[in-house]
Amino acid sequence: MAGDEPAMRFFATLSPLHMLAAVAVVVSSAAAPTRADEGMWLLNELPVAAIQQSTGKKLDAAWIERVQKGALRLANGCSASIVGADGLVMTNHHCVRSCLEELSVNGKDFLNQPFVAKTSKDELRCTKFELNQLTQIDDVTSTVLAATGNKSGQAFADALKAEKTRLESACAAGDATIRCEVVTLYDGGRFHLYKQRRFQDVRLVLAPEFPMAAFGGDPDNFSFPRTGFDAAFLRVWVDGAPWSTTQALKFATTPAQEGDAVFVAGHPGGTERTRTAAQLAFQRDVALPWTLLNLAELRGRLDEWMKASTPRQVRGKARLRTVENGLKALRGRQETLARPGFFAERTAAEEAMRRQSPSTSTAFADIEAANRVAVGLWPDWRLYEVGEAFGGELFGLARLIVRAQTELKKPDGQRLAEFTSARLPALQQRLQSTAVVVVEDEIALLAWSLNRLRNLKGADDALVKTILAGRSPDAAAKQLITTTKLKDPKRRIAAFNGDTAAITALAKDPLLLLAFAVDGHARTVRAAWENEVEAKETRAGEILSSARRTASRTSTAAPDATFTLRLSYGRVAGTQTAPAQTTMGDLLARSSNEAPFLLSPSWKKALPKLSAATPMNLSTTNDIIGGNSGSPLLNADGDVVGLVFDGNLASLGGRYVYEAAGNRAVAVSAEAILAALRVIYADKGSARVLAEIEATRR
Repeated sequence: MAGDEPAMRFFATLSPLHMLAAVAVVVSSAAAPTRADEGMWLLNELPVAAIQQSTGKKLDAAWIERVQKGALRLANGCSASIVGADGLVMTNHHCVRSCLEELSVNGKDFLNQPFVAKTSKDELRCTKFELNQLTQIDDVTSTVLAATGNKSGQAFADALKAEKTRLESACAAGDATIRCEVVTLYDGGRFHLYKQRRFQDVRLVLAPEFPMAAFGGDPDNFSFPRTGFDAAFLRVWVDGAPWSTTQALKFATTPAQEGDAVFVAGHPGGTERTRTAAQLAFQRDVALPWTLLNLAELRGRLDEWMKASTPRQVRGKARLRTVENGLKALRGRQETLARPGFFAERTAAEEAMRRQSPSTSTAFADIEAANRVAVGLWPDWRLYEVGEAFGGELFGLARLIVRAQTELKKPDGQRLAEFTSARLPALQQRLQSTAVVVVEDEIALLAWSLNRLRNLKGADDALVKTILAGRSPDAAAKQLITTTKLKDPKRRIAAFNGDTAAITALAKDPLLLLAFAVDGHARTVRAAWENEVEAKETRAGEILSSARRTASRTSTAAPDATFTLRLSYGRVAGTQTAPAQTTMGDLLARSSNEAPFLLSPSWKKALPKLSAATPMNLSTTNDIIGGNSGSPLLNADGDVVGLVFDGNLASLGGRYVYEAAGNRAVAVSAEAILAALRVIYADKGSARVLAEIEATRR
């Protein structure tokens, strides 16, 4: 996978990110020009001259607009693209696994068997999915900075939240089909308002079997050569019918070759290349070790749990893959931060900035102080507010219901961010999802996380005692999940919306009572995090960003990634130890009689019908990070030549630094996708999808 963000649905409360709203600038980039292929660039501020110099392609307004409209965001943490006139959307298989699991009920197994909808009526809705299309970007920097003025601490945090809420609400204007977001850029020095069209009726069209999408498994993950088929197709429906659009990106008529200029249009989840030494030290010493240990424990628990039965093995396979992916990705980050000389370079750059701009010393000191506070807050913030102590889906839904009773009565600008009017449609969609709750899985996840909570906080901790109420973690989890009524989406949404009868009926629901019991402490920790960590860092980031602009005159680097639409440029290229492409012949040669290199029956049968020279996977120099999973790989004409799904081992440190010599993005070749539709899944009805794609090429 391209990173840990694609698995957000399951992994959200288990990810390691030090989620600060904004960060300070490491100023080394102000003095040195950006390396040739580095950068995840804003589409409204592309370095057109640098792109032309590097790739030979001059991007015009029409090219940029076409790519902007064709590249979509899958709100669960991935990217996607429109590739058909009837709303056909392409993304990765690992980006739709939660939908496949949701739909695999009543004896169906859409994860381990290929799914192909032969007609539009056979397309199945992914009830938790939302796709976003960027339609407008406005620079609101002056408005936001005027609202925050010279405020600091809680006053600053309150003013910033209120102004963001006001801008987002005015932008959406009560239209549930519009999603607006004020995005913090350049460490608090810039703010853009993104207006996006929201599509909440997203249906599954085609997904290969898990063994082929994840071919090579953990041994091949974050590596190249690769021979995986991590692709899938969805469809946008509007008003009960497939969405008719003229904004589809067409597949290229010729395959990409080594040395060709290529572009990635997607939504990178987050980078930390401009963070200070103090912030990165927090990652190295606190956040990453905490989460790596968490994931290692979870992997062991999952492995043992899956051994108990075949159904558990089937359901747990994708979840285990997600955990293993996270472990490998985060170890790569940790190794980057531990590299000799890494912190010396950062510290030297900051000392140079202090000498050049003495006024920045206070900003650096404020960030250091904020991170000292973060060390003390981190365990309770992760356990209680982020929710790591309460694994599974149901507790999160209970918390939304409990908090809605208070938050929805407040003025919009005073609510917690997720409850503002502009963001309510996403919460409502989550609550009313009809996905079947697998009780056994929920019990296992909650039991594991409660055991971890007791181990970390101690059995005598007052809140732990309240939560467990004299029960073991396993017994508490079983009682809570089996007796809660929150498995019913109608009850959930009615209570969330304030229906008196629904609230009364759920008044003694054990999960709601638990959510209420921990809410006071969780809110206290959240307020401290937002006021003493995020607010201080954002204010300091604004000061450092201003000093950086003064020193460099112009911006020489792309802003850190924010899960908003970006464009990266590069070339199809290998490394000293790996080729630029693999082929279907390589896939066959790599296969064996053992997982994870076992060919599925459909591929084993069809491969002899395909040319061994058919491109399978591509390696490129594009700068990507988690969240880019599902991004279209485009040629100079803006046509699709591949589908990004991974990076190599050298790319794992890309959260902190881009290293041109070894950093590579990995994509499924467009030729492999077309071959699979034309031959491998033809007997299952894939000709319909192939015809839609081919129609865009004419």
